[in-house]
Amino acid sequence: MKKELVLVTGGARSGKSTFAESLLDDCRKKFYIATAPKLDAEMIRRVELHQARRAEKNWSTIEEELNLAGALKRAAEAGADGVLVDCLTLWLNNLLYHRRDFREPDMPVTLEPVLEAAGDFPGRCVLVLNEVGMGIVPETELARTFRDVSGRCGQLIAARADHVYLTVCGIPLTVK
Repeated sequence: MKKELVLVTGGARSGKSTFAESLLDDCRKKFYIATAPKLDAEMIRRVELHQARRAEKNWSTIEEELNLAGALKRAAEAGADGVLVDCLTLWLNNLLYHRRDFREPDMPVTLEPVLEAAGDFPGRCVLVLNEVGMGIVPETELARTFRDVSGRCGQLIAARADHVYLTVCGIPLTVK
């Protein structure tokens, strides 16, 4: 497996996760790093749907809401040749929840250990991020902060990624 960093972005329900998973079909040992907190029954159902989809394809799962660099290192140490982080949008949500003062200028320093771990990963590393900045300007300060943090995160990853895809209506488009 060739060493690569891939970013998959797109709107909610655009097919990002399914496409991102397909990018690792040729991996012999693949890991799924899940960032979703299981806060309510609806979110638990979403997680279960994702797990069921992966069950038949021999995925190993690491649940990690905050320490993505550590999770990437654990996958590499376990011999993974493919890893999928799904998704950075929920990771950013978790950061904003746990670090109330987190803002866009903090993104480069916060993301750097993740990018370093992704760069050190021995195979294909696929990162999924919702594109949240294509709509209206959010009404609240927190929502605008989330949009800005997410946009900066995407820019920083895309600059270092070997490939960037945008999914629209289930169709992946090559950006880079």
